Amino acid sequence: MSTSLFTPIQFGGLTLNNRIVMPPMTRSRAKNGCANAMMAEYYAQRAEAGLIIAEGTQISQLGQGYAWTPGIYSPEQIQGWKLVTDAVHAKGGKIFAQLWHVGRVTHPSNTGGVQPISSSEQAAKGVKVFIDEEDQPNFVDTVLPRAMTHDDIEHVKGEYYQAALNALEAGFDGVELHAANGYLVNQFIDSEANLRDDEYGGSTENRLRFLGEVVDQLVSVVGKERVGVRLAPFTCLNGTVDSDPEATYIEAAKLLNSKGIGYIHIAEVDWDDAPDTPISFKQNLRQAFDQTIILAGKYNPEKAQQALEQGFADMVAFGRPFVANPDLVTRIKNQYPLAEHNPDTLFGGAEQGLTDYPVYSEA
Repeated sequence: MSTSLFTPIQFGGLTLNNRIVMPPMTRSRAKNGCANAMMAEYYAQRAEAGLIIAEGTQISQLGQGYAWTPGIYSPEQIQGWKLVTDAVHAKGGKIFAQLWHVGRVTHPSNTGGVQPISSSEQAAKGVKVFIDEEDQPNFVDTVLPRAMTHDDIEHVKGEYYQAALNALEAGFDGVELHAANGYLVNQFIDSEANLRDDEYGGSTENRLRFLGEVVDQLVSVVGKERVGVRLAPFTCLNGTVDSDPEATYIEAAKLLNSKGIGYIHIAEVDWDDAPDTPISFKQNLRQAFDQTIILAGKYNPEKAQQALEQGFADMVAFGRPFVANPDLVTRIKNQYPLAEHNPDTLFGGAEQGLTDYPVYSEA
């Protein structure tokens, strides 16, 4: 019998009811940096997903890139996330925390006035972030970061370790490392963003060193099978570019395979007119990584089923469709039409555009 989106899957001692993933999507509803009851309702509405990966969650104030995103470094933030995990578990769902440090993709307005840090003293040119300006979002340019010292690297690794402990205390079933989309870990991986000449820069092996060391911190807390890593080999988002992404990210997959982690989550290019991820990359990724592979980006149910049948994916993430379709799994299963989200309510605000999308009714 062929694998379908509705075939259960097991990893890390978890049994997931289906292979449909709700991926991390920033919604900026945490005005005080804490997850809240409104967010708990939002995630619980979508708990029929086989796996929910919660929105990017900063591991420190210096790791925050945008206004109103949640953190996981204070007791109040842990309590906020407990509301979310309890609500999801009450509906029978499974939820991982995505641990996030943005590195240079920020502004001092979001970091408590502190200069951002990165692999190198190099700005994310042409990249804007939004800040809270008298309770209104204002888009501003990022600023020049300072290159991380070895002490900085050790300190941030410790923050990831503590964030993983906090995630378990908050009731998450596992953690995902955000190593994609131009944020801090990605700033070490991609050759054009990493200008270092020490053991963290230069060769592919060196540029992957920080990734591997952070993963080791997470594994030591959560256990290898409950750790996932999100990568974005071809997106070039937020100014990170690699000279040979296919080679670099296959080496990353081999490194992560050696760590025995539960899954790799590939964020594919998903904007209009973007080229598809090379088939050669998906084939080589499958050979390089033995555990679960999640693919995300421009997937509809038919394309997702094809990815499963081809063996390129074990699970498929549907981002934007989950925004307007809290019952997305039911809609896919019954071939009900999908609702369209309102782009004006994606970021900031309150319940409108977050928890007020209805489930499908034949009436």
